Amino acid sequence: MEVLLLAKYNYWIYASLMMIGIYAMIAKNNLAKKIIGMSIFQTAIIVFYVSIGAKKGGATIPIIAHGHGAAEHAVRVADYVNPLPHVLMLTAIVVGVGTLGVALAIAMSIYKRYGTLEEEEILERIE
Repeated sequence: MEVLLLAKYNYWIYASLMMIGIYAMIAKNNLAKKIIGMSIFQTAIIVFYVSIGAKKGGATIPIIAHGHGAAEHAVRVADYVNPLPHVLMLTAIVVGVGTLGVALAIAMSIYKRYGTLEEEEILERIE
């Protein structure tokens, strides 16, 4: 049982990061802290997908040939690592950086207009 829990440490990291991110987005009143929580949550999702895309046991990437002919070496799909999760996570990283940049720019404009990033103070000044 202990070996199984230690062997899946990447899932513990994923779950911890996800809970930290959700906590920051829900419980904090400061908009900058909410934005950082969103970024941590996105990182947790990326760690999860990269974790499930990893394969052990001598797997190789699909563009490396195992042999020159089919008679020489039979190639199975199980001998390859699936590159799709990693490619999708590269896209997710780019989208995450863009989202973070836009969110910080909006937070800066809110700070310039209201002089604070505290959610309750902003709502009071709006009303």
